[in-house]
Amino acid sequence: MTSMTPGSVVFKNVRKNFGSFTAIHDLSLTIEPGTLVTLLGPSGCGKTTTLRMLAGLEHPTSGRIFIGGKDVTMLPAHERDVSMVFQSYALFPHMNALENVAYGLESSGFSKREAKERAEDGLEQVGLANMGHRLPAELSGGQQQRVAVARALVLEPQVLLLDEPLSNLDARLRRKVRTEIRELQQRLGFTAVYVTHDQDEALAVSDRIVVMKDGEIAQAGTPQCLYDEPVSAFIADFMGEANVVACNVIEHVGDQAVIDVGGLEHRLPSRQSKVGQAKLAVRPGSVVLDPDANSGLGGEILTSAYLGDHVEYEVETPVGNFFVIDHTVERSLSPKTAVSLGFRNRGLALIEG
Repeated sequence: MTSMTPGSVVFKNVRKNFGSFTAIHDLSLTIEPGTLVTLLGPSGCGKTTTLRMLAGLEHPTSGRIFIGGKDVTMLPAHERDVSMVFQSYALFPHMNALENVAYGLESSGFSKREAKERAEDGLEQVGLANMGHRLPAELSGGQQQRVAVARALVLEPQVLLLDEPLSNLDARLRRKVRTEIRELQQRLGFTAVYVTHDQDEALAVSDRIVVMKDGEIAQAGTPQCLYDEPVSAFIADFMGEANVVACNVIEHVGDQAVIDVGGLEHRLPSRQSKVGQAKLAVRPGSVVLDPDANSGLGGEILTSAYLGDHVEYEVETPVGNFFVIDHTVERSLSPKTAVSLGFRNRGLALIEG
């Protein structure tokens, strides 16, 4: 797999209709070669339809799709230089791992000998060099996933497509395999388009994340950009929960905005906000609770839940209820405790109304 050449992906004004329903509205997106870009969003947002159009399993109603600079808009799937890893893995149960990986190569015209050599190399690349003789039923879920990735990669595609690749794994194995996929992509340098509805997964593996909503791009950027600088309440809440409350922008000082939240003043990046009423997104871990202070935003603990390495609170305040995650587990506050709320420097953002 040493000759793999990563390709770019470009969607230009792509629209997809299913009858009278518009699944994708005027999508324009560029994916740079050698990057892993995740299409993220809730069910029905259009991410899977976008991936299927890139794979050639669906064709756009209008617009153009380019892979490696070549217009592939109307090409069938087998004429596109892409490989796909499906949610179900789609391994042949009667073939061992080596035969599964070699199958696509033999179907593409490689001799049995060369297909076997490439398949052995592919299994080695994904850490399964000594497991080629095992049937899928004799492999763990994570190992089956790696066989599916190897089978796709040995074809040396310009772009690897991954459709909810970890959804069949348990939570602990998902963390392990997503790390392996990211390490493999960075080591081999292939272009990958990854579809998931899991925010943690997207944050862990991506160079860039494209969040979709109702067939459109709601926001695109690096994982840190989307988490720290959401443009809307939808993005703020979808990328890891957020408390969205009203605030007042008092003034701008350089690139900072001075805001008032129920009598509590705080500074944060202005993000081109205007003086006056605004909306503030606050991450649950960015709220500081102090039962002894008299300054800040006053509130009262409604609920308290001890979860081992942190305590979760719901706090009632004059500007609305806050969901708070407190890692100071040595101190657990009881319901009806009066507290003062303050904010950390990170995890707050002014957002569009």
